[in-house]
Amino acid sequence: MKKSKLPMPAPLPASIPVPEARPPADMDLVAVPTGVNHRTAAYAYTGGSIFDKRDFHIGAALIKHPQGDLLVDSGFGRDIAKQIATMPRIFQKITKYDVWKTAADQLKAAGYDFGRLSGILLTHAHWDHMSGIPDFPGLPVLVSPRDRAAFYSHEMFGNFRGYFQQLPFNWRDLTFEGGPYLGFPRHHDVYGDGSIVCVPAPGHTPGSIIVFVTLPNQVRYALVGDLVWQREGLTRRLERPFLIRRLGDFDNEGNRQNILKMVSVMQRIPGLIVVPAHDQRAFAEMNQLPNVTTKGLILAAR
Repeated sequence: MKKSKLPMPAPLPASIPVPEARPPADMDLVAVPTGVNHRTAAYAYTGGSIFDKRDFHIGAALIKHPQGDLLVDSGFGRDIAKQIATMPRIFQKITKYDVWKTAADQLKAAGYDFGRLSGILLTHAHWDHMSGIPDFPGLPVLVSPRDRAAFYSHEMFGNFRGYFQQLPFNWRDLTFEGGPYLGFPRHHDVYGDGSIVCVPAPGHTPGSIIVFVTLPNQVRYALVGDLVWQREGLTRRLERPFLIRRLGDFDNEGNRQNILKMVSVMQRIPGLIVVPAHDQRAFAEMNQLPNVTTKGLILAAR
């Protein structure tokens, strides 16, 4: 049975301020697309057409900051074929993907100074966000404590448990020591300047987060991970289809409430660029790495 749109929430009240940010002049946000997972709109949100083919973006976003660069998620890694082979047969059968170029290889091709990279910041601990982590051995992996705990339990679906659990990840727990932020109960200001702020948004996984990024020109982004898979989930207030969210979301009601919170934030900050982790259109609005051609994003931007 189809579910109607979620109700339109009220904008954030005036008593909740839009937080100030003091991003450094040389800060940047760069798309690092590593490939696609072939799906349809019917898989992405309730009421989507099975004939509307959607290539789900699989990749990362590089936040350049003078106190240390961060890679938000990691996209496909060099061992993706071996990783996929550890998953159940039904998963392998329905998961059709193309790898373009891994994040590590793209950064190398762009002449990137890997000494600038201080960590990988996970929106959540699922396979398509973690595959590339082994390509950055020893690099700190910043994750919410709830997702790190769930990763080693049967709470977490959708990870390469048989492949990953033998690896010595350099986990670093995110601590949400700050108070309310844009209607979310707590936050973590990564560098203390308001330019990179993480908030807990449990639902898709026990410890999913949203990452708010403010650039020097005061353009604001919200990297929402898998809160929704395509922008329509927020712009049209449409959840994932019933069966998909029953199988793929840890807490349906929690995810629903965080969708409504984000819609309220979007009403309050009309220029906010919302970036679902699997929507190519969103990543096409970011800067790109030099010397790297990714035709998929070019097509998505048209």
